Amino acid sequence: MRVISGNLRGTKLYTLDGLQTRPTLDRVKESLFNIINFDIKNSKFLDLFAGSGAIGIEAASRGASKVVMCEKSKDAVNVINKNLLKTKLQDEIKLYNMDFEKCIENFINEKFDIIYLDPPYKTDYAYRAVKLMLDKQLITEETIIILETDIEQIVENQFKNFNLKEINKKKYGRACLLFYKMN
Repeated sequence: MRVISGNLRGTKLYTLDGLQTRPTLDRVKESLFNIINFDIKNSKFLDLFAGSGAIGIEAASRGASKVVMCEKSKDAVNVINKNLLKTKLQDEIKLYNMDFEKCIENFINEKFDIIYLDPPYKTDYAYRAVKLMLDKQLITEETIIILETDIEQIVENQFKNFNLKEINKKKYGRACLLFYKMN
């Protein structure tokens, strides 16, 4: 896994061993950032289920002004910290090692331009996270919410309960990227 573009282009990143996480494939990551390319510069970017940190690091490499990551797994946080040291972003990216709901509760008057959610597949964590962020008014009319999932029809049905509009959808084998904005 590597940083695809920006000032850290080509930097190889550490990944997690085992089956606890599934890194976003480079082709999916490249497509994702091509889609949001014009929205990244100077954005406030939240990577809520950060895994190895590759998505948040890519956002920082491409010019996001603020990147916040949240990851519950201590093993994953160790890998993220190694990647932050390798990319010299340890002072620029805020990393929370906690459950996503506790993390969201910590955001007071925080507004994000881009929210990336890649929760463990086969969970309702994306629904719970977006509901909580909407309840806390962390999502604005300009916020882009991006969800990586393999159960897109379930997620799309769940998200109908929100005042959100699906603005884009891309499928890559098992993985699907869903893009939402406020309605």
